[in-house]
Amino acid sequence: MGQAPKPVLVPDVSQRDIEIAYSFTGAELLLFGAILYPGGRLPKGEAPTDIVVVVKGPTQPVLVREKEKVAGIWVNAQHQRYSSVPSFYALASSRPVDRIVDERTRAIYELGLDSLQLSPGSNAVTAVEHRFQRGLVDLKRRAGLYLEAPHAVGITDGVLYRARLTIPARVPVGRFTAETFLIRDGRVLAAAVRDIDIRKSGFERFVARAAERHGIYYGLAAVVLSVALGWGAGWIARRI
Repeated sequence: MGQAPKPVLVPDVSQRDIEIAYSFTGAELLLFGAILYPGGRLPKGEAPTDIVVVVKGPTQPVLVREKEKVAGIWVNAQHQRYSSVPSFYALASSRPVDRIVDERTRAIYELGLDSLQLSPGSNAVTAVEHRFQRGLVDLKRRAGLYLEAPHAVGITDGVLYRARLTIPARVPVGRFTAETFLIRDGRVLAAAVRDIDIRKSGFERFVARAAERHGIYYGLAAVVLSVALGWGAGWIARRI
C-alpha cells in the first residue's frame, strides 16, 4: 500500500524586508499561514497538530572567553571557538517544545536553545563544552538576540496559525530564515521556509557599505574624523 499523502504548509511573514535606520527601535514580525490537508478536510479521530516556528539570522564564528580572578585581577582563562553560531534565534510554538517532540528530534531540527548545533572548533571535554555553550546562549539571550516563546503560536480550527515575534533594535543585518514545522505525535509532518532580509538604510547603509567595500579608506576617515573632533573639542575648551 502507498503512503498516505501528508499535509502541506503554506506559510508567510508580514515583512519580507526590514530596513534599519537611525530611528529603528525594533519590529514586530507576524508569522502566519495555513495547513492544507489531503482532500481539503481536517482529519477526524487523529491527534491535534502543533506548530513550531524558528527564525534564524545568518551564522557567524564566535570566540567565547572565560574570565578568572587571579590575585584580585580578572584575566582571560579558557576559551572556546564556535564556527557557526546563529546571530539571531527565536522560537515560537503552540506548546512548550519539549512536550511536542523528543530530544533526538529537537537536536535534528535545532528546536530550542538547548538543541542548537554550534559546531565547536576544538575537542574540549564534554562538560567544558556544555559550560561554554550555556554561557554563549545566556549572553545572546540577555542581549535579546535569543528567545523562546512557548504558547506564542495560535491555531484556529486546526487549519490557520499565527504567531508574533519581536525583532530587537540590536538585530544584525543579513538574510534571515523563518522555518515552520507541522508536528503530530512527535513526528514532523511538513516544513516550509520563508526568507527575510534585514538591512540598513539611509546614512547607516552608506556607512556600512563604505566599511565593507573600502575598508582602508573607511579606517583612515574614521581616524581623521576622531582627531579632528578631539582637536575641535580642545580648541573650544581653551576658549571657554
